[in-house]
Amino acid sequence: MGSSTDKNFRAAIITVSDRCSEGKRNDKTGQCLKELLEQEGFNVVYYTVIPDDLTTIINTLTYLCENRTCDLILTNGGTGVSPRDVTPEATKEVIEREIPGMAEAMRMESLKITPHAMISRAVAGIRGTTLIVNLPGSPKGAVENYRVISPALKHAIEKIQGDDTECTS
Repeated sequence: MGSSTDKNFRAAIITVSDRCSEGKRNDKTGQCLKELLEQEGFNVVYYTVIPDDLTTIINTLTYLCENRTCDLILTNGGTGVSPRDVTPEATKEVIEREIPGMAEAMRMESLKITPHAMISRAVAGIRGTTLIVNLPGSPKGAVENYRVISPALKHAIEKIQGDDTECTS
């Protein structure tokens, strides 16, 4: 497999929000992420807004991974400590291997901006050949966290999908 720039990776954005799914609020976060991904050369092939419901999140993530619809899934929302925040639990049900460094890096950088970062329960992991990353629900938080992991995303996806070239950096 060639360099990261040789391939347009397919991405999905899942906004997890009761208010947005009920039409009570516009999904600004998902739209911000879509713009960022497209600027970085990702092909956003799937976008949806779903409620903070464990089964719905699990089913949506599983469907996207099992049907090889995308290389990267970014969720946003449901990563805090409110009773309805269940995105990390759903993600853990779906992934086969966790990538703790991504979530740790996001929290570490976010802590430089807000003490609320320490209550983030976001996770990142792999199912099959798909990378799944949980991001915060706010546009500002989601963009800040995405920018932390962005430099490693394409390389991570290539490795997940079997690229066996030696890592040089």
